[in-house]
Amino acid sequence: MRAINKNWSIMTGNEAVALATKLAGVKFVSAYPITPQTAIVEKIAEMVANEKMDAKFIEVESEHSAMASVMGSELAGVRSFTASSSHGILYMHEMLNWVAGMRLPILMAVVNRSIGPPWNIWADHSDTMTQRDTGWMQLYGESNQEAMDTIILGYKLAENKDILLPIMVMQDAFTLSHTSEPVEIRDEEKVREFVGEFNLPFKIDINKPMGYGSLMPPDGPFMELKMDMKKSMYSGVNKFIEITKEFNETFDANFPGPVEGFMMDDADYALITLGSISSTAKHVVRNLRNQGKKVGLLRILLYRPFPKDLVINYLRGLKGFGVVDRSSTYGPFGSLYMDVISSIYGKLDIPAANFIAGLGGRDVRVVDFEEMFMRIMEGEDGEIWINAGVK
Repeated sequence: MRAINKNWSIMTGNEAVALATKLAGVKFVSAYPITPQTAIVEKIAEMVANEKMDAKFIEVESEHSAMASVMGSELAGVRSFTASSSHGILYMHEMLNWVAGMRLPILMAVVNRSIGPPWNIWADHSDTMTQRDTGWMQLYGESNQEAMDTIILGYKLAENKDILLPIMVMQDAFTLSHTSEPVEIRDEEKVREFVGEFNLPFKIDINKPMGYGSLMPPDGPFMELKMDMKKSMYSGVNKFIEITKEFNETFDANFPGPVEGFMMDDADYALITLGSISSTAKHVVRNLRNQGKKVGLLRILLYRPFPKDLVINYLRGLKGFGVVDRSSTYGPFGSLYMDVISSIYGKLDIPAANFIAGLGGRDVRVVDFEEMFMRIMEGEDGEIWINAGVK
């Protein structure tokens, strides 16, 4: 492999996402401002206005209209992008289902923010967890580098002819979106070659008119189309592994793929996490390892489709584990926990605790992760709220 020139810059997660859309050759962007996402589309609008990005940017009156706009541009065969957060995602809900059902490989950057009331603009995952079953694939990044790289990888994955589904690319509010970190800027020529040309097989052709999203009766192939969506989505796990390998070889990178096992090879106990809190958890794992405790961390990066077989392989042989949910759900347990438990049901019999932490941007501290490990090593299970005054 030939040497690759490295180009590093200090930038926020929002800036990394905006620059990644330029690198990936996005040609159409529509979005509505919402804190803490706004800086993404502001940066894109600035690049378009200064002719540093060859794309069309349109302003609309709502998030619903933004998603409708990119649906139209994507159907016309144009690589499209939008971004949102929190209540903006809720407002898009109808269009999220439409875009997925139409099999349009749109990318949307989401800066994870809590859902009110009470009003709160800080990070948790409640906004995207409420949309996890709309047919969108979901990627949760840990760093500003991953904020950039998941956009590039995301287009390659979404536009694959065997998948053709939209993807949400997540980063945590303020912790990543507004905090500056060193980011390696991927070579634009290499990115364009890696992503390839966008060629939607059923794009609008005025010479061959056809209907889109038409009415379908019960004896039509409605169920079959939904089944095909799920099959296509879950083929994305292995496809993402392949794409990750190609990405790492192309850019001399170290992107982890669908899941990241951190000190898991000989672990007896482990935590499972999503997003930026994983960095603090890794620090705690190192500290506990230095104390002779055999602990590890499993970070889920690809959440939809859920990489159940990979998770099972990592958990096999553990004495206990905990799942950290950064969202409030009103089922019996947190969303990530229920996905993990349903995946291992009938295959592994391991005590498991569900930790609810970090809602509304509350810090998930070193002492909190230490408490989580202590509890799973003591054999606790069930739902446990951490640093919330509720036990």
